[in-house]
Amino acid sequence: MKIANTPLKKTILIVFGAILSAAVVIILLISPIAKYLLEKYAEKYTGRQVKMSWIYINPFTGYVHISNLKIYESKSLPGYRTGDSIFFTARGVSVNFALLKLLSKTVEITEATLDQPHGIIIQNKKVLNFTDLIKLFTPKKPSTTPSSVHFSILKISLKNGVFRYREDVTPIDYFIKEVNIESAGKRWNADTMGVHFSFTSGTGTGRAKGNFTINYETLDYHYSVVVQKFDLSIIEQYLREITNHGSFSANIDADMKAKGNFKDEENITMSGQLAVNDFHFGKNPKEDLSSFKKLSLAIIEISPKNHQYLFDSVSLVKPYFIYEIYDYLDNLQRMFGKNGANISSAAADPAKFNLVIEIARYVKVLARNFFQSEYKIDRLAIYDGNLQFNDYSVKEKFSASAYPLYIVADSVDKNHKWVNVAFKSGIKPYGDLNVTLRINPTDSTDFDLQYDLKRVPASVFNPYLITYTSFPLDRGTIEIKGSWNVRNGIIQSKNHLVVIDPRIGIRSANKNTKWLPMRLMMSLVRERGNVIDYEIPITGNLKDPKFHLHDVLVDIVENIFVKPATGPYRMEVKDLEAEIEQSLTLKWNMRQNSLLPQQEKFIDEMVDFLKDNPDASISVYPMVYAEKEKEYIGFFEAKKKYFLRNREKKSLQFSEADSIDVDNKSVKDSLFVRYLNKYLDDSLLFTIQEKCNRYIGIITISNTFRLLNKERETAFLHSFTQKGVENRVKFHSPENTIPYNGFSFYKIVYKGDFPKSLLKAYRKMNELNNEKPRKKFRKERKESISISK
Repeated sequence: MKIANTPLKKTILIVFGAILSAAVVIILLISPIAKYLLEKYAEKYTGRQVKMSWIYINPFTGYVHISNLKIYESKSLPGYRTGDSIFFTARGVSVNFALLKLLSKTVEITEATLDQPHGIIIQNKKVLNFTDLIKLFTPKKPSTTPSSVHFSILKISLKNGVFRYREDVTPIDYFIKEVNIESAGKRWNADTMGVHFSFTSGTGTGRAKGNFTINYETLDYHYSVVVQKFDLSIIEQYLREITNHGSFSANIDADMKAKGNFKDEENITMSGQLAVNDFHFGKNPKEDLSSFKKLSLAIIEISPKNHQYLFDSVSLVKPYFIYEIYDYLDNLQRMFGKNGANISSAAADPAKFNLVIEIARYVKVLARNFFQSEYKIDRLAIYDGNLQFNDYSVKEKFSASAYPLYIVADSVDKNHKWVNVAFKSGIKPYGDLNVTLRINPTDSTDFDLQYDLKRVPASVFNPYLITYTSFPLDRGTIEIKGSWNVRNGIIQSKNHLVVIDPRIGIRSANKNTKWLPMRLMMSLVRERGNVIDYEIPITGNLKDPKFHLHDVLVDIVENIFVKPATGPYRMEVKDLEAEIEQSLTLKWNMRQNSLLPQQEKFIDEMVDFLKDNPDASISVYPMVYAEKEKEYIGFFEAKKKYFLRNREKKSLQFSEADSIDVDNKSVKDSLFVRYLNKYLDDSLLFTIQEKCNRYIGIITISNTFRLLNKERETAFLHSFTQKGVENRVKFHSPENTIPYNGFSFYKIVYKGDFPKSLLKAYRKMNELNNEKPRKKFRKERKESISISK
């Protein structure tokens, strides 16, 4: 048997060896042949070059592996550049085919793996860099009969990928990295496919992970995603298309779930947590137009189609917004174009995609039927806000802000009759505002409003008063309170305006500045107790309110006939106020560096007091309005420099008459402004203050300001030094502040004895304040005096 079987064994071994050898040969040859054919004919049939380090094909197991695959861009791509012409690369591509299923006309990939893929999507208007591939593999005529060949892919893995998006028109350049995707794939007889994904931001911080499922037949989808501090810098690139300048930064946290349908934008239901953090948008990275620390939304359910908008809470932490008016346009129009022209232009171009516009459009779709739907916000709050307003269109800068601002609303629910909102804010530089609002959530023309604005210095409005009247106010406190009851838009309102101790300052004579007889007007509107006190009811409706000025007219008539008889009383009050004020403070007008005659007299009286009272001394605290002083210095020095160049003069030839001429010249003079614009040639300098500072130089202005303070100190101490009592005057370092009365001043504090005239004036003023007509506003006066010190 052994001998008989030997030839058969040999035959079997030879056949098996031949088959094995043939298989090895096939495997060894098919791989280089496949590599050769792919690299040679890929461009001919696909329009793209393909290169690889090597390819391994096992026709017996259905396993294919490509190492270092590179697919190049089509040369027909608009804007094709040789230097970045690679469309897709991967360190490795592995595919397993189920060979036996080919017999049943089924192409099934049991597993496909991409290791470290790098891909780039390039868009030029409507053309994408893979549009040619879509056309290549799309049948010219759709088949009317179902295909007899079935295709399935069961497991897909993408490991540690990098994907980049570039749009050449806007332009946009953005990428994500560490992309990992796992999917159970899609069978030929199933219409649903799901994936798990994760990736990190390529240009900043943050990571996202989640899952996504789509039905290819109905286009229904659902997803859940978790996002951690994901950088939103891509938005800045889209903002460049709709802004003339600006910078943006923010990141986002989210834990969201949603389901919907791609055919209907409103067919979406979502829930979860969403927070935008460290939001900054502005002129440049150092100058914000708007910012906030955190915007948080706790969403119970948002479903536009089902008319449901249910929130557990909506909160905004440390919001900041600044609105500025310039001689031409404002900061918003400077940013987005006149009347938002940049936005309109970008939105009207169908060839361009802008992520910012699309987000805004989609939010509008989601919120379209908000007030007609069921809505509820269990808690709505704004914490530590800062709203600023600057007006550069007047002669000097006007600035005010609501800070810190807090707004808290109880449950905002369509099913509740009323919603209560509390609004509380400080007013910078001085003041407080309290507002309570009760509003009908189903009808905004039904509301009750109470407000109380107090402790606002009248001097804060000097930029407007000087521009439109030529006169500033260097004293006065404004308070206004009121209540509004509005039903169906019909107003019943009481408003009470009080201005405590207003006083007109020295006229600011300046070309192109309007003039009004403010002293005469003040005598008509100010009562004998040195207050303006008016009740101003408002009725009518929200579209056409009626202001009732009966109280104003009665007071004016009364002042015309009654006040002349109280002249001696008013002069006594005025003299006592001057006595007290001049004993405790010395006011400096803008750019004033020497004492006025009345101030010299006051200093001499203090010197005599110190000589007569050896145990007495004084401390002087300079309270310096640095911002306003530097503003005036910049104005004057810029006008002076322009004057010297225009007259071809040198600084040594600049006379006192020239100084007066320069001082009287309006900083808004058209020839002067035109000269600055031409000389500086910087389109991002919007204000005359910025232009003067650039023209003169911040260092020069600061040095001039320091010299001014030194000259004031020398002028103040001159008489004390001459009379040998300077050692009893302690001069403190200047304190940079915004003075209550709008001017830099020296605060004088007496140590030891007080001047008898001052004590006498204090006693008499207290008596007057406790008597009619000043007694009524004794509390308000006390508060305004305490915050003005």
